[in-house]
Amino acid sequence: MVITGIVLPSNPKKMVLRLEAFPVIKFNGMTMIPIQPTHSFHIPIMGTGFTIDSPLKVARYGISSVMSVDDNLMEKIRHYYCGVYGEAYVPIPKQEPDSRARRITEYLNFVNRIVRRQVEELKASDFKPGTEITKYYELLDNASPLKEEYVQMLALTDADKRREAQNRLREKVTAGSMDINILTKLDRENYRGGERLPQEYSDAKAALRGFAKSTVNSSVVFSAGLNTYLYSYVENFPDFYADENGEMRKKITLKVSDFRSAFTQAKIFAKKGIWVSEYRIESGLNCGGHAFPTEGYLLGPILQEFKDKRNEFIGQLFEIYAKALAEKKNTHSPRLPRTRITVQGGIGTSSENRFLLRYFEVAGTGWGTPFLLVPEVTAVDPDTLAKLANLGEDDITLSQASPLGVPIYNLRTSKSEEVRLQRIEAGHPGSPCLNCFMAFNTEFTKIPICTASTQYQKKKIEELRDRRLSEDEFKKQYEKVVEKSCICHDLGDVALAKYGIKDKRHELVPAVCPGPNLVYFSGVHSLKEMVDHIYGRISLLNTSKIRPNLFINELKLYVNYLKTKVSDAMPHLTTKDRGYFVEFRKNLLDGIEYYKKLSENFLEETEQYRLKFLEDLAVLKKDLEDLAN
Repeated sequence: MVITGIVLPSNPKKMVLRLEAFPVIKFNGMTMIPIQPTHSFHIPIMGTGFTIDSPLKVARYGISSVMSVDDNLMEKIRHYYCGVYGEAYVPIPKQEPDSRARRITEYLNFVNRIVRRQVEELKASDFKPGTEITKYYELLDNASPLKEEYVQMLALTDADKRREAQNRLREKVTAGSMDINILTKLDRENYRGGERLPQEYSDAKAALRGFAKSTVNSSVVFSAGLNTYLYSYVENFPDFYADENGEMRKKITLKVSDFRSAFTQAKIFAKKGIWVSEYRIESGLNCGGHAFPTEGYLLGPILQEFKDKRNEFIGQLFEIYAKALAEKKNTHSPRLPRTRITVQGGIGTSSENRFLLRYFEVAGTGWGTPFLLVPEVTAVDPDTLAKLANLGEDDITLSQASPLGVPIYNLRTSKSEEVRLQRIEAGHPGSPCLNCFMAFNTEFTKIPICTASTQYQKKKIEELRDRRLSEDEFKKQYEKVVEKSCICHDLGDVALAKYGIKDKRHELVPAVCPGPNLVYFSGVHSLKEMVDHIYGRISLLNTSKIRPNLFINELKLYVNYLKTKVSDAMPHLTTKDRGYFVEFRKNLLDGIEYYKKLSENFLEETEQYRLKFLEDLAVLKKDLEDLAN
């Protein structure tokens, strides 16, 4: 790790971590220094619609963000923005061949064109208060070398030198990455006229093809687990292979929850001669959207493992990668490609952000949920925004609403949840299945349907009645059926509602899946305010609520999750259940011992903060000990 300019003054809260600090990976005499982006944070994907147009809002300022691959929503949003930017809109009907891939390609190409235009206009603007180029540089972290160069320019009094400095700054303007997210498990096979289409027309592969054929030079984020068929399909597109300088036009980012998963998935790509450019570590529970709980493995120990094994990890992968390139491409001396390790999930303060960058040597952090309160960045309709800006303690819940069968965070007061309950009350539970992205169930049909659909829930409830269950058992099973909600469509309705885009097929019922960290924020904020919060220039935390450290917040979520799982398993606890719970609890207790030692490295915090952290650990440890009894 090469670190320059770390200042440790008497007041640790004023510690500055300069942004030229980054992990340097060395292997067999080769040195790999990861690209340091304009900003040390990125905006992860949020739901389906929240970040669908975020690159159009923030990429010109050097901020990277991630879009979903809902081609139906992309087509509607492209239509809307063609009107905004004066481009002719040529529709791609759903019935046309390969429409999903073509829609995704066309939307990404549109976004890329507009962002390029925005960047050129920004570069051409004057360095005056309120201009785009001034905003670009004012948003930067004060610790950034680029920000320092900007400040030095402002201090110049010689007109010629000032003009030369401004021209250099214009040349250094770069757009943020315009990435997409593919949930690897959402790889539904598609049908036409009742006949199954070839495998390459499945949802995930069509999305990958749409991205691969686009003009964007960015990353595809693979999330939600491993899909070997999808990963093999990557080989069909040359842009994923590195050139002689070790650079790729299209990059792969893996969103992972532990070290083993990252290594397993990365080896699959390395054996194909394809390099994974980023490992995006996400908390299993302290995140928004779908939650993928680990077996009690906490974020801190996971990050520590990545830190400790970084060089060994990259070295082993490179050996596999180099061998594959020699066999497939006859390339015998490949360059070591750039690699980034980043982290996201529940980060809430600038000091937490600095600690993660400094201690765990990550190349960047992800800030998602707080940006739901920033209309300049995310697509949230006014009604939903008002609810998010004034959250109650219990408004966000970890639910089983997702047809994917994975827990998902849900806003109890959303329009989608309100309509779901109304349909149940009216005796017509279930949702219209408009996108079918989660249509995997074949209990009652030959062609898969979604468990949140009216079609499925009606058939399933009829089956429950035919089984003549006891009243209590029927009610329990009934609630499990009707809890499923249409998230693939409703999570996109927020964007349609914000821009006044009508859906002829049904009423807009926006859903939202914020992370639990949002309860510590309130109000509506500007982009500048949120960036200032991330970099420590201001604080946007709700002062009426005491926010624990992000590691404590995650640990609480895991302890409560374990309690719920144990309660659900009682009184018929099996030997398998018991073994799982014992291992889960042990991993949490090991994590607590790790955090006790880690607190000694909280250089960004006060001694009072550290003592409170240790007190919180003690309380949670007692909860776990009581659970064993």
